[in-house]
Amino acid sequence: MVKAADMLIARRADTRARADFATWKMMAKLNGLSALPADAQGFLDGYKKLLDRMSEAEATEAAIAEVYKSYYLEMGGGGNPPDVRTRPAEPATDNVTAFRRPAPKPKKTSFFGATAVGGTQKRPLPVALIFACLVVVYVGIKFYWR
Repeated sequence: MVKAADMLIARRADTRARADFATWKMMAKLNGLSALPADAQGFLDGYKKLLDRMSEAEATEAAIAEVYKSYYLEMGGGGNPPDVRTRPAEPATDNVTAFRRPAPKPKKTSFFGATAVGGTQKRPLPVALIFACLVVVYVGIKFYWR
């Protein structure tokens, strides 16, 4: 039986092993192998030997499993490390509904473009009425100053 603490250690070790191995492979592709620690170089040498016997995907998983075992013991896990590989996701059933955008609400605006207060809408004055008022004001000012 696997304890919860050991399972937590196993998950952290697996995550770290996968991340580190991917980093090491990228460093090796970029000719940075000499900058890696000795244990990382050892794991990559083992990986290269595995590539001679199996496909790249299988060799990668086998190398990650070795790194995982090493990290599990290093982190204080007891006994054999538990299997933490994720199972393939079950195919999703058709329980998703299509997204439909809600109908837009009509906006009520006043003469100056701001929303009318109280839900009543002011009608804009016709341009001719505004022009007539300006003419009246202009004529009134002209006569007043004479």
